[in-house]
Amino acid sequence: MTGFRCAAASRERGDELAGTASTVRSFLLLEHAGPWGVDALRDARLPGGLGDHLREEARRHRVRVLLVRRPGRRAASGPVRVVAARAAGPGSWLESASLDDLADVRALDLAALGAGRTLGLDRSTAPLLAVCTHGRHDACCAELGRPVALALADGPHADATWETSHVGGDRFAGNLVVLPRGLYYGGLDPDSARAVADATAAGEVLLEHFRGRSDLPMPAQAADVALRREHRLTGLDDVQVRGVRADGDLTTVRCEVRGLGARDVVVRRVPGADAHQLTCSASRASTIPRHEVVEVREVSPAGS
Repeated sequence: MTGFRCAAASRERGDELAGTASTVRSFLLLEHAGPWGVDALRDARLPGGLGDHLREEARRHRVRVLLVRRPGRRAASGPVRVVAARAAGPGSWLESASLDDLADVRALDLAALGAGRTLGLDRSTAPLLAVCTHGRHDACCAELGRPVALALADGPHADATWETSHVGGDRFAGNLVVLPRGLYYGGLDPDSARAVADATAAGEVLLEHFRGRSDLPMPAQAADVALRREHRLTGLDDVQVRGVRADGDLTTVRCEVRGLGARDVVVRRVPGADAHQLTCSASRASTIPRHEVVEVREVSPAGS
């Protein structure tokens, strides 16, 4: 490995993980062995203008489209796996199907998916582990993500594990997203990734390496993680966000905490003081805002 690496620089700076998950509620995963190029939908040579179609539909309906493949495998033919997922806390869902032809993806209703409605595929209760290995997008994603994907594929979580194109937050590689809940993890190596997979199978969140829930705005992600860390809460639904109220740089997040009742968490968006190169290929430096919890207030039953 030579040259600048954004993930190593991020670790050296001590960048905070909490509150950094991409804000996404609807996901569409499409099996494609690659190569993916720099921009997967633009560069992966999907047939018949499918990439442009998916880019436009995804933008219009607020769906994150990811290309996925099994770790270390390059399937040349056969049915194409497609997965639709909706991140919505306890109401999250995931469904999938095998398509005979990649072009059949055009028939999927991304407007419905973006609105949280089913596509009528086969529903599954098993979580999916999507590990970003998109090296052409950012070198760290391949160098740190591929060992994670291969480690998970060589064990009890193999069926749940996929390599995926860019998920956001290159500087936090290795990155892993748990679907359908939209749980983002960063800074993973093979051992910590196995711990994430074990926690996921047990219906829990691993507090270490947890970036946040993608169905929440970033201040609410930070509030959720802060409450979990303070009270060592690992159950998927131990913290439930009931409301978010923004006022300038301050956001008040109303949370229901298992065993403790309601809490108002006040989060301040703090602009970064210094500019840094945030990805391996960035042409200019950028500042890094963070979301800082400044107050946690107990809410009386009358104020709930």
